[in-house]
Amino acid sequence: MTNDHSGRAGHGAAPQAAVKPTTTAGKTYACPMHPEIRRSEPGSCPICGMTLVEELAQKAAIPAAQSHTMTAMTSGMKDDAMAGTAAGGMGDMMGDAHRAMLWPHYVAMMLGFWMITAPFTLGYLSNFVPDVNQLRVMAERGLTPFAHRNMEMTISDVVSGVLIVTFGYLSANAQRRYPWAQWANAVVGGWLLLSPLVFWTPLPAAYANGTLVGSVVIALAVLIPMMPGMSMEGMMGKPEIPPEWGYNPASWLQRVPIAAFALLGFLIARYMTAYQLGHIDSQWDPFFAGENGLNGTETIITSSVSKAWPVADAGLGALVYALEIVMTFMGGKDRWRTMPWMVLALALLIVPLGVVSIYFVIIQPIVIGTWCTLCLVAALAMALMIPFSMDEFVAMGQFLTYSHRKGKPFWRTFWTGGAMEGGSDDHARGVLAAKSQMFAQSARGVTFPPALMASIAIGIWLTFTRLAFGSGGTMANSDHMVGLLVVTFSIIAFAEVTRAVRFLNVPAGVWLIAAPWLLDGTISTLAQGASVVAGLLLVALAIPRGSIRNSYGGWNVYVV
Repeated sequence: MTNDHSGRAGHGAAPQAAVKPTTTAGKTYACPMHPEIRRSEPGSCPICGMTLVEELAQKAAIPAAQSHTMTAMTSGMKDDAMAGTAAGGMGDMMGDAHRAMLWPHYVAMMLGFWMITAPFTLGYLSNFVPDVNQLRVMAERGLTPFAHRNMEMTISDVVSGVLIVTFGYLSANAQRRYPWAQWANAVVGGWLLLSPLVFWTPLPAAYANGTLVGSVVIALAVLIPMMPGMSMEGMMGKPEIPPEWGYNPASWLQRVPIAAFALLGFLIARYMTAYQLGHIDSQWDPFFAGENGLNGTETIITSSVSKAWPVADAGLGALVYALEIVMTFMGGKDRWRTMPWMVLALALLIVPLGVVSIYFVIIQPIVIGTWCTLCLVAALAMALMIPFSMDEFVAMGQFLTYSHRKGKPFWRTFWTGGAMEGGSDDHARGVLAAKSQMFAQSARGVTFPPALMASIAIGIWLTFTRLAFGSGGTMANSDHMVGLLVVTFSIIAFAEVTRAVRFLNVPAGVWLIAAPWLLDGTISTLAQGASVVAGLLLVALAIPRGSIRNSYGGWNVYVV
């Protein structure tokens, strides 16, 4: 059903009374989406909430709004949608955009049929002969018989396939009556990523199938087609660059480092998951030895800490990295104001889980007694994502603060987005720029001051005092923990908007100065002096702010 400008359909509001044109002297303001809404004073549209614009400027606003909405379409489809908009009016623009991008839902339906047949073509129910690795995992975890788990995977994949077909069919409705079906299909895709872990599948094909199809279904549901749930005001409004900012924190190149680090973490986590599920018989670790003939990585991911989780914990890490990749590519260049919920969700995935990842690295030598090379690399990738994501989070917070002060409903704005006064369009060339310019654009908002790099070097050195000075006991554990915390704080401070986090290195330095006389453990006179010097250096290195190359509006007062 097409949108009705009378307010009966598509708006969920009571019918709007016709507003007569204002003929008194002065300016007339109208809604770009609903031209029949006209006022003699500035205000908001009672139907969609958009800011009323001066009538003379409205003609220029409408084409710009149309172009903004169609950015997710291919050029051929864009022409068709624009023609449909001209015929059906502005109110049917979202319907035209939806109808121009139905193919992802049809492809999702085909993948649904694939999932229905996959258990039978991939041999889920064939006679399964486990190898020694799968028998080891079954004994260590107390798992149910292989045939039982294979049957659970079969039922799960078939049911998931049926749901994907159903939700794909509803999503492809030409009148867009079921926008929720897109999110439902995304949830099913997430389940496909998780189900091999829940059922501890012994079948490598089942794990690979769920990972690949689940990821593609999510992309087809909410990444490629028009994102469901965004408000018309947000889609048609402006700006792309927040007010008083020097760049767009949500540009595509800004997201490349986050996606690259997430992909690295995802591949490492999947590799370790394959060992935890018994699909492969060894792990690569060139540096650290373990116990009972295992290397460091194998010891860590089969330790009591790992077994405390009901599923393969490396697999949960892979799921988080996969979600980070998906959410990195969600939305357009203005998603900091059109999708605040998504920006917050991505920040929650990256920042708290990044801290958790660092925590597990901290406890490895303390609790388990060895290191895991792959875990260190994955934790570093997670930590490096934090500074590249913080500027968009700050911009989102500024937008929500602005909307709240304007009297707009907070939760509606949080979930559906909106527009903002001020700011500007993003005219950066992006992927069309020279490679050197592309690299510079991808790192906007992030700098690497020498003082922070030196702090990171000191933090890494602290983790090796066991080897350098033969330290032991609580003193060695303290050096290890403080060193990794210093590395984490310094990496987060790479972001200009979180440069103040470097001051957390000050209490870390003070602790290093006092620790040799407060803690027990094996420590030489040389080690005592080294701890004091390291502490003094960390305090001194936290003082200089380093270069700040960009402006962040009202947040500038916190960039200290």
